[in-house]
Amino acid sequence: MAKVAIKTPQGDNPNPVDLHVGRRVAERRQALRYSQAQLAQAAGVTFQQIQKYERGSNRIAASRLWEMAEFLNVDLNYFFEGLGLSDGPEARMGGVPTKHTAEIARRAPELSMRNQKLVLDLIQQLARVSAETGAEIDV
Repeated sequence: MAKVAIKTPQGDNPNPVDLHVGRRVAERRQALRYSQAQLAQAAGVTFQQIQKYERGSNRIAASRLWEMAEFLNVDLNYFFEGLGLSDGPEARMGGVPTKHTAEIARRAPELSMRNQKLVLDLIQQLARVSAETGAEIDV
């Protein structure tokens, strides 16, 4: 059976998201003073694989990134912070979810349907004002 190579639009160049996530992994690992070997052991890979992840030359599987986040004691969002969202798919979907969006989604079923609608209306109005003015609303 022949193998088919699928290339990204950038060709053989690493994807900018992979580069960013890899840098964030390296920054956090170094801040905690862990070696690549220690992170590799926690993630179940070789230290050479960690080097490739940190350079962005290999993509990190979601499950592997989850394991790294647990070991490095950060939320998954940490790895995506600072990633310019203005032109990527995340921007079209409303950005990368934060711990607050997860909490809103988790707690919403506790509300009556009427209150869920009120919360949704509030969120939509806040988003509209923020998009139109760039201002934050202090409550």
